[in-house]
Amino acid sequence: MEVTAAMGAKVLERFPAGSPRGSWPAEECAARRRAQGEAATVVMDLQSDAFLVVVPARDED
Repeated sequence: MEVTAAMGAKVLERFPAGSPRGSWPAEECAARRRAQGEAATVVMDLQSDAFLVVVPARDED
């Protein structure tokens, strides 16, 4: 896991943007995480051309 400093978020999963299904796998992953009570969201990382599933970083991270 990594923390993106600019966003103050922890990256849970990465999905390539070039996937035939686009952002769907990332959105599905985030939905599963939200169903488990995590505040997961999907963002696009332009530098790596990937969709990231992120949650807000906690102080202890």
